[in-house]
Amino acid sequence: MKYNIRGNNIELTDALRDYVEKKASRMEKYFHSTSTTEAHVSLSVFRDEHKVEVTVPFPGVLVRAEESSENMYASIDKVVEKLERQIRKYKTKVNRKFRQDGTLRAQLENGATLSDLESENTEEEDFQIVRTKRFNLKPMDTEEAILQMDMLGHNFFVFSNATTDQVNVVYKRKDGRYGLIEPE
Repeated sequence: MKYNIRGNNIELTDALRDYVEKKASRMEKYFHSTSTTEAHVSLSVFRDEHKVEVTVPFPGVLVRAEESSENMYASIDKVVEKLERQIRKYKTKVNRKFRQDGTLRAQLENGATLSDLESENTEEEDFQIVRTKRFNLKPMDTEEAILQMDMLGHNFFVFSNATTDQVNVVYKRKDGRYGLIEPE
């Protein structure tokens, strides 16, 4: 696997580069042909927050994760663990699909291609709603919605915008500021 490592607001030392390559190489065991695969790794530091973003386009699947902590090495460890979980989950789904629908050889003999089989697996997510809430949307302005959200201790809040009469969502961003989602 080839590594494209870049740093933002951080000096990319040889030790850091070697650590990233050593940790990221653990993902190679999950795939057969990784010699042409290029991992894109971005290391950045902003206000004592060490953030690592990794994108790896493996054959048939794009794997991406990001993590941040107070230590760059800890962030690298966390992001690699997250990527391995994603890959194991994907591989388990693919294997389960093959066991349920017959062998890979039987499916290929029936005219299916590998890309067809992989696209079927990515569409089949096990989404399960575990709770449904119902509430009245009280008309309010965005400042009042942010106050309500903070009082409830949530990271988002759905409300009816008093000025536009549309449903909006305010949310707390990772940088501590707030965002607003409104329909077009």
